[in-house]
Amino acid sequence: MASKLEGRKVAILVADGFEQVEMTKPREALEEAGAETKIVSLKSGQIQGMHHADKGDKFEVDLTLDDARPDNFDALMIPGGLINPDSLRSDKRALQFARHFFQTGKPVAAICHGPQVLISADLVRGRKMTSWPAIEADLRNAGAHWVNEEVVVDNGLVTSRKPDDIPAFNKKMIEEFCEGKHQGQREAA
Repeated sequence: MASKLEGRKVAILVADGFEQVEMTKPREALEEAGAETKIVSLKSGQIQGMHHADKGDKFEVDLTLDDARPDNFDALMIPGGLINPDSLRSDKRALQFARHFFQTGKPVAAICHGPQVLISADLVRGRKMTSWPAIEADLRNAGAHWVNEEVVVDNGLVTSRKPDDIPAFNKKMIEEFCEGKHQGQREAA
């Protein structure tokens, strides 16, 4: 798996309050597969990871949304957590950043509460998805077909429910990111 994603750049869209393992484990898997990852956030400096309700580690931001250019990335990954997606979905720059990946057919992976960003960007209508169960109604109300499965793939969009699903999430995320652009992703946007 060491060179599957060689030369590919993946943006990790994340803000304070993300579920740490939902960022670190997928990031490790992407880098082991040869991808270059960049943490893209609302502000420069460091962002705070969480272990459920407890503070975890802090991580350096590589690019702010003001400096990040979505054209420079081949794929997007959005971790969950309670605070992270709420902060991102309230920021027009984050929503536009996410929309770019759908409009250009680039693959996207979101786990747990991460799909809330996609809901606010109006990107889930007609898509088969999963998530943390607490946002099932939000996804359904936004027009998604929600299912309770460990990982769901729909035309370049990969979603999972929770940290226990990370091994399956990582496997499918890497497969979809290797495939590159998906016409179905563009059509759904």
